[in-house]
Amino acid sequence: MASGDGDAVRVERALLSVDDKTGLVELARGLVNLRVELWATGGTRAAIGAAGLTVGAAEDLTGVSAWFGGRIKTLHPALLGGVLAPRTEAGLREMRERTLRPFDLVVVNFYPFERHLAEHPDADDREEFIDIGGVTLARAGAKNHAWVTIVTDPADYAPLLAELGEHAGSVSAATRARLAAKAFRRTTAYDAAIADALGPPDADPLPDEVRFRREPLKLRYGENPHQRAAVYRWVGPPTPGAGARPFSVLKGDSLSFTNLLDVDTALAIVAEFPGPTAAVVKHATPCGVASGATLREAIDRAIATDPVARYGCAVAVNRPLGPDDPAALKGVFVDLLVAPEFDAAALESLGHRPKIKLVRSDPPPLTTPGWEAKSALGRLLLQERDRRELAPSEFRCVTTRTASPEAGCALDFAWRVVRHAKSNAIVLAQGARTVGIGCGQPTRVKAVELACEVAGERARGAVLASDAFFPFADGLEVAGRAGIAAVIQPGGSLRDPEVIAAAERFGIAMYFTGWRVFRH
Repeated sequence: MASGDGDAVRVERALLSVDDKTGLVELARGLVNLRVELWATGGTRAAIGAAGLTVGAAEDLTGVSAWFGGRIKTLHPALLGGVLAPRTEAGLREMRERTLRPFDLVVVNFYPFERHLAEHPDADDREEFIDIGGVTLARAGAKNHAWVTIVTDPADYAPLLAELGEHAGSVSAATRARLAAKAFRRTTAYDAAIADALGPPDADPLPDEVRFRREPLKLRYGENPHQRAAVYRWVGPPTPGAGARPFSVLKGDSLSFTNLLDVDTALAIVAEFPGPTAAVVKHATPCGVASGATLREAIDRAIATDPVARYGCAVAVNRPLGPDDPAALKGVFVDLLVAPEFDAAALESLGHRPKIKLVRSDPPPLTTPGWEAKSALGRLLLQERDRRELAPSEFRCVTTRTASPEAGCALDFAWRVVRHAKSNAIVLAQGARTVGIGCGQPTRVKAVELACEVAGERARGAVLASDAFFPFADGLEVAGRAGIAAVIQPGGSLRDPEVIAAAERFGIAMYFTGWRVFRH
């Protein structure tokens, strides 16, 4: 018989009732080999019995079959009493008086409410996928973990069998407590998903409550090697924009904290453009972006923006990487390359580069609403994603000189890039490619100087995008001396007249958008 709290407990009898039957037969076979007596509910019993294993029917203990189409199967004292009863002298005596069988192991998972809602968001039968009995069994087993082992995740089957095999069929108190906590986390997340889904729709994209669960993805480290880091996935209903985008590492070391930030920024940039586009990112900010007639041309142009900053960069593209595309990266130290797909020949070619990490992921749809998160002062900060598009009517010319149609297209390109650079940010562009980027500066004039320094002679005739207004005319004066032909900026400074006057002196066509695109 099972011993008290703090001791190892021998598993002699198990109750199984699962919807997800992954690994079920292997678990049942392992338990039978350990001489564990098995009892199970309908579908679970059928799956175990089909494997030729002996398993008792739960209804033989309760005396009733499934009621109301299966809504009631395990909600019965004959089962719950055997799970919840304390293994004290008084508890054991009462179980004998009531002719109950004690269960030392409960294996249960729930109707797939979250999956059903994700696959059928407008379904009118969602209530039928709300599990009652399974959740009750899980909570009962978790509450009584002093004597009972509760398992709610198929991933725990193999470790459980291993521990039982190594310890004469017993489970330690530490393992029981850990699995009980996991069971309560699962019931909490399950109930929260149901509450969120059944609540009234809310037009506010910022939820009243957010929940995250740690993912098994292992990060090498945080921003620095001495900092540990972990990845968490948003837990809740399928709210647009809240779900985690899938990705897979095809080659290279496990990703780091900063790798994920670089990938996210690079993918967001290439998603801005319909044509073949490449983005070069360092420290989660762009240092080269270009579109081209082909992906190879786009990569060539993007990496040409800043030959110094690109060292150890992340590169993202918005088209499958073809067999000839890796040649554009010859001689360039690329830490990470992300694409929607990789041609087999491209994979083979890149496989010869020992340090590169290859990640497969699609750029995010631009129209997806939702929110993004940061942290400060021990608090989670949420904001709507910046999905606002620049409308042609928002190009308000404030100078006597106007931009040519080609320069107008370049201004639009530069504006789409500057919104992804760290503030203060300046982007210089020639056509559909950047030639200089200055960002992360405490003063705007320094950002202009840095962008012009990177561009060199390429600044002459280029266009400039600024993520916020020019507080003084000095930034325009630097741009004018470098030969900038056109500028797009939000406007709204108290010194706008001085800034406009500087643009007029240098013959620069300048446009105001009326709204800024800060990114910190």
